Amino acid sequence: MTHINLTLPDMVCGGCAKAVTKAVQKLDPAAVVDADPDTHAARITSTAREADLREALTRAGFPPA
Repeated sequence: MTHINLTLPDMVCGGCAKAVTKAVQKLDPAAVVDADPDTHAARITSTAREADLREALTRAGFPPA
């Protein structure tokens, strides 16, 4: 498992946080995502590579800063 902390400037609401979680779990269904739209922070625990997670989030409209 890898723990990744990302800043997602475009994640601004609860719906965004759900979309972020969905994008990550589409790549890794067992991933744990703690997404906080107030701070634009996402903490992800996953077996997926960080580069793949960043790409999935970018495709979903939430490119990491």
